[in-house]
Amino acid sequence: MIVPILLFAVGLVFLIKGGDWFVDGATGIARRFSLPELLIGATVVSIGTTLPEVMVSTTSALSGHGEIAYGNAIGSVICNTALIAAITVAVRPGRVDPKSLRLPVAFFFTAAAIYAGIAYTTGYFSQISGFILLAMFLAYMIATVWQMKSGSGSKPHAPAESRAVENSMLKDVILLIVGAAFIAVGADLLVDNGTLIAQALGVPESVIALTLVALGTSLPELVTAITSLLKGHGALSLGNVIGANLFNLVLVSGVSVSLAPFSIPQNSTIAGHNASLVMDIPVMLFAMGFLTIPALLRGKLSRFQGVVLLLIYAAFCFIQFTI
Repeated sequence: MIVPILLFAVGLVFLIKGGDWFVDGATGIARRFSLPELLIGATVVSIGTTLPEVMVSTTSALSGHGEIAYGNAIGSVICNTALIAAITVAVRPGRVDPKSLRLPVAFFFTAAAIYAGIAYTTGYFSQISGFILLAMFLAYMIATVWQMKSGSGSKPHAPAESRAVENSMLKDVILLIVGAAFIAVGADLLVDNGTLIAQALGVPESVIALTLVALGTSLPELVTAITSLLKGHGALSLGNVIGANLFNLVLVSGVSVSLAPFSIPQNSTIAGHNASLVMDIPVMLFAMGFLTIPALLRGKLSRFQGVVLLLIYAAFCFIQFTI
């Protein structure tokens, strides 16, 4: 029992320090290229914080547990939006740049429409659907790079500054990579040893699955959000959540489905219908719409949105425990 507790503490330290370095590296790169923090958060930061989901889903798919990969993708989107982004918005609402928001939001809802269409029509995610999702991921990255190039322009630095800029850039990249590694290892240690501690204390397996494991893969996003808030980079946090949600559908699901196709799990029902189709997918779509549409229309987020999303997440978790 002592070893899991120690490793759990080490994982927490890794997550906190990794999140700190990751945010510093990402914001440094954003400033250096005069790029919006929201855009950096929706790409580089999101890939780093989605690593745990990729690892969990890929491992699950290869071991024949497609339902875990499916639940991990949908559950992480709901957790990211209705808990992590909600905390950010409730604590520090503010203005956002709709231009930086349009691309990741458009790609997310396109991917969600494909995902939901497959779920409600065939209920089976084939290898072809996995390739389609991965193609969307590639298209998003190309579109984002194009947007960065067209938006940043070419601003040559003075020769005297070039050496300092190069060194600073190298430092930011190192912080980004090391931070991502610390986050991934920390999340893994936290989930594995947290589960062992819970089992030793007699906590039911269903509770472990719905709390520690589900929330565990979203811990990097949570740590990044809190770190970004403390450092005054709320836009980076929002961009990270939106980007991570998109990657959960197109990258996490795309990889797992391509490796091992699976059907939608039939673990629980609501009024005789598959609970995932009745509740999980609709909650995912509503939460993302409630978060992003007002931001696109008004260019700002309100504390009311954060509070409502937190209530939705609490209700969602309560229903999951009772059905």
